[in-house]
Amino acid sequence: MKRVVVTGMSQISPLGVTRESAFEKLLSQTNCVQYMPEFEVFTRLNTKLAAPAKDFEIPQHYTRKVLRTMGRVGVLSVASAEEALTDAGLIGDSIITDGRTGVSYGSSTGSLESIIDFYSMMVEKEVKTVTSGSYVKMMPQTTAVNISLYFKTTGRLIPTSTACTSGSMGVGYAYEAIKNGYATVMIAGGADELHPTQVAIFDTLYATSQKNSTPELTPSPFDRDRDGLVIGEGAGTLILEEYEHAKNRGAKIYAEVIGFGTSTDGTHITSPNQEKMKSALELALKDANISPDDIGYVNAHGTATLQGDVAESNATYEIFKRAVPISSIKSYTGHTLGACGAIEAVMTIDMARKKWFCPTLNLNNVDENCGKLDYIKGSGREIDTKIVMSNNFAFGGINTSLIFKILE
Repeated sequence: MKRVVVTGMSQISPLGVTRESAFEKLLSQTNCVQYMPEFEVFTRLNTKLAAPAKDFEIPQHYTRKVLRTMGRVGVLSVASAEEALTDAGLIGDSIITDGRTGVSYGSSTGSLESIIDFYSMMVEKEVKTVTSGSYVKMMPQTTAVNISLYFKTTGRLIPTSTACTSGSMGVGYAYEAIKNGYATVMIAGGADELHPTQVAIFDTLYATSQKNSTPELTPSPFDRDRDGLVIGEGAGTLILEEYEHAKNRGAKIYAEVIGFGTSTDGTHITSPNQEKMKSALELALKDANISPDDIGYVNAHGTATLQGDVAESNATYEIFKRAVPISSIKSYTGHTLGACGAIEAVMTIDMARKKWFCPTLNLNNVDENCGKLDYIKGSGREIDTKIVMSNNFAFGGINTSLIFKILE
């Protein structure tokens, strides 16, 4: 089995368009949730909150020809992948196009604006909004395919459109592809664009925060007074590489991927299953061949929903049997859906390298029904640990756990 390391990273999120800006906002404990006046036009939409990636601009060198197959989610994913490949020093390297590089990337859906093009056709009975690029923009594999087309990769392509685990699944499957010798380099991650219809999905489930007049006070993962999640957007990309190849070319190495576990509940489409969440963590630990005692920090999925917080935290406690330090980045970014697993993996690695871990914002009183963990709150925490875990869970009962080791 091959060793797999991270040699490039990028994130685009409500926290900013670079890893540096995002980390600075973590340090300053900046909540990125805002009131969205444009949501007022939608009757019966209770929440008016979201966390847009407002600093993101389409790169000027993206031509009209390039953009014709990309909705916003496609642009976010390609821009993030380009930044990560640049960070890895692989832009222009022949390995990208010679079959040794693949793509493992996903999103919850394709671009929703293009779906509206098809809806218009069915309502107006006229083909006027559908174009040759409409399907490519809306198809679930649009992120992976657009990355592959833009960089001309010819290795395997793995679309990981698994809702809120799209990004973490992208990283996990990329790790397995390299570990088993199917690729040398993988472009891995996930993205999602902010759209009012996505907000409405969670609103109909009574899962959204309605603190419309105080956006800075939400979401509140693991807090007894939390009132739901907030939808965000963005993209996260990790460049995974076979260790010997990375070492031989003198690449900087951020971390090693040492464990990945994934499982499905097989019970309910939206209600989390504590036991099956637990199984994903167990599988990751088994894959890494380590004890839970070796892990110094857990990045939680932490959506600020009642069922999710309780199930996740108790599953985590049952694995660790101790008060392991834990926090939720979604308290800063909102829930970036298909992007969250990759964005949070990037930030978890950066925090571990800097030996500083962010607190969960708006966590004042831990819900007594949550697991007995060491919830980082109030201010950040200095922790000197080499091994960290990042967990994500999705509709469909899809569970993922990633374990990273910082290499000195």
